[in-house]
Amino acid sequence: MSLLVQSLILGILLGGLYALLASGLTLYFGVMRVVQIAHSAFLILAAYLAWFFATRTGLDALLSLVITVPLFFVVGVGLQRLLITRLKPATLTMMSVLLTFAIALIIEGMLGFVFTGVQRRIHFSYGSASVPLFGAEVPVVKLVAFALAVLALGALWLILKKTGFGQALRATIQNKEAAQLVGINTDRVASYGFGLGLATAAVGGTALAMDATIYPSLHWHWIGPLMAIIVVGGLGSVPGAAIAAMVLGISQSLLQIPLGTTWAQTVFYVALFVTLMVRPQGFFGGRLAQRF
Repeated sequence: MSLLVQSLILGILLGGLYALLASGLTLYFGVMRVVQIAHSAFLILAAYLAWFFATRTGLDALLSLVITVPLFFVVGVGLQRLLITRLKPATLTMMSVLLTFAIALIIEGMLGFVFTGVQRRIHFSYGSASVPLFGAEVPVVKLVAFALAVLALGALWLILKKTGFGQALRATIQNKEAAQLVGINTDRVASYGFGLGLATAAVGGTALAMDATIYPSLHWHWIGPLMAIIVVGGLGSVPGAAIAAMVLGISQSLLQIPLGTTWAQTVFYVALFVTLMVRPQGFFGGRLAQRF
């Protein structure tokens, strides 16, 4: 029973991290109808920058967010304006896969060249600490990563719901032509939305690096589960992606008891296949999925 409780708690913490990592992908789909294969590569890039910051300064890696979040936002805006907008609308989805796949390879190669292929890990002063929670011992780094994910998702929710930019972004996601008719500069909103999606990668990559060993090709391990989450949750639905991430994260954690770590990850691909066969628009939202 104690093992079951601990797996359930760890599954909730893992689901929160998955929700943060997948939120950026959902924004790309909603705003630009772009399949952003390079999102997971940017996650690993952010993790490496956090490791480099902590190694060089001796400060907590979380402080690197002061630099990486605005940096990734600017890179996202530039990426959308300089590259994505040059793709033809008729082939945008397919060509965005090829373009972002190439970007992912460039990032992986750059990380391998600069940092070599040696595995890296950030060392925190509280890295070995744990706290008792409902009879289970939960690592502090997992709690901090979960708290970071909750804060980031909460900030994203406030931006989307309580600001003029958020209203314009949601209008662009729901109906771009109608948003243009009421005076919204959809091109500018889309670029900022793309930057916002990449900014979440900065936070997610730092949270990921808190309890994981990183290496340049690690992003290929993450792109499959993240794609499964946004499809199950519903393309274009941030709340749907968060719910799907929590459900699949808990399922993965619980399945590790009978199946082990490797086989437990198949829950993402089983869920993806079931969703595509039974409810292609997603189980938790995603009316936009019908437009793809």
